[in-house]
Amino acid sequence: MAGYGDDAGFTAYAAAAGYTVPAGSIPGARQRGSAYIDGTYGMRFPGVPTGGLAQERAWPRLGATVYGATLASDLIPQRVIDASYEAAYLELVKPGSLSIFFAPSKKVKRQKVEGIEREFFEPGDNGNIFAPDAPVSTIIEGLLAPLVGPMYGLPDILVV
Repeated sequence: MAGYGDDAGFTAYAAAAGYTVPAGSIPGARQRGSAYIDGTYGMRFPGVPTGGLAQERAWPRLGATVYGATLASDLIPQRVIDASYEAAYLELVKPGSLSIFFAPSKKVKRQKVEGIEREFFEPGDNGNIFAPDAPVSTIIEGLLAPLVGPMYGLPDILVV
């Protein structure tokens, strides 16, 4: 499975952003970065994958529109490629940071040690399906903002 973009593109992206790329496997980091983008944002991208369920990546897509313009069915938007490069860089800086494992049964609600007690907030039942420590990058969010719909299929504008 190949990541979005290529190694030369990743290197150019990192240089333009002023990043010092740490030692590590760039192809492996690109693969994990692309998997993170697809897994985190794939259901919110417009349209459907051109190859259906057999397609490795979320892009290219059929019926994808941005700002009312239909995207070509063979296009992988540069914003998706750049977001995957950003995720790959985060993975190189801190290996494993994009793969958060969360076990709800292991949550600590209250802790008491030598007379000091702390109680943790419950996040409430707002339908949040993500782990509380899941990584969020404002750079990735900003890059993908024009391409992703709102969370949970809610409309962009609610009229009450």
